[in-house]
Amino acid sequence: MRSPHTVPPPATMLALLVAVLAVSSSAPLIAFAAAPALAVAFWRNSLATVVLAPVALVSRRTEIRAVIHGPRRREGLFCLLAGLALAVHFATWMPSVQLGSVATATALVATQPVWQGLIAAAQGRRPSTAGWIGIGLAVAGAAWATGVDFGVSAQAVFADVLALLGAIAAAVYTALGERARTSLSTTTYTSICYGTCAILLLAVCVAGGIDLTGYDGQTWAAILAIVAGAQLLGHSMFNYALHHTSATTISVLILLEVPGAALLAWLWLRQVPRLSSLPGLALLLLGVIVVIVGAARGSRPVRVSAPSTASSTPPP
Repeated sequence: MRSPHTVPPPATMLALLVAVLAVSSSAPLIAFAAAPALAVAFWRNSLATVVLAPVALVSRRTEIRAVIHGPRRREGLFCLLAGLALAVHFATWMPSVQLGSVATATALVATQPVWQGLIAAAQGRRPSTAGWIGIGLAVAGAAWATGVDFGVSAQAVFADVLALLGAIAAAVYTALGERARTSLSTTTYTSICYGTCAILLLAVCVAGGIDLTGYDGQTWAAILAIVAGAQLLGHSMFNYALHHTSATTISVLILLEVPGAALLAWLWLRQVPRLSSLPGLALLLLGVIVVIVGAARGSRPVRVSAPSTASSTPPP
């Protein structure tokens, strides 16, 4: 396993740069799209499924049969539950981007590792001291940023709550995905998960009378950019980089999505970040970094004969 302090090779650095830019564009594109957030979420997952499912059916046919009526039906159930959690994530976070600030929504949803640590604690795997300190910092930062929005509007506060719910759903999605990925490939897992998510979002859109078509060319271009960028390219580049650097390094680099999205929203959408919220957002990100690094050190195996390092694999 590679150490968190190992400098990645140039090709990996380029892949990470592309991945960060791809995921950073997601929130500004969602805010830009002249379509309901739930509709964008549906198209994002359905189009990704259209791309991934044929690959899975061709290259993972035996594995898919084992999931449907074989020894891996339990993992298949976790795929379905992960798809449900992912649908909740998109149904909460994506509206928060359109209702509030891109910078705040992106920062609040980045608290996912904090909720991941609390889920682990509930399962009996208590965070380290550094982990608890990071959780405290992140919660304080989130409270600061949300408190600033109390003076802005009720809609801004509602957007903050939705973003936090999106972070919690993302943590549940990751926990379920870890169970599914114990014996399933990334292609099979993501195909089932994204497909389940798309079907659930379609049901919600139909029940709510949300229009899924009739958008202008710019909106369709934004949706396709989200699919190609954040949904497919971003995840693919991060997965490629995992072969050459540590999961801890990648987890911390993913947090660059927060300033990246804020910068794009500022330059493109003219969303100027509220200065009063910046200290809270900075405290929040510091807390998340402490949680990630603390978790990596806590999971590192201890050997008497020689020092060693270990890393965990983040969700796809």
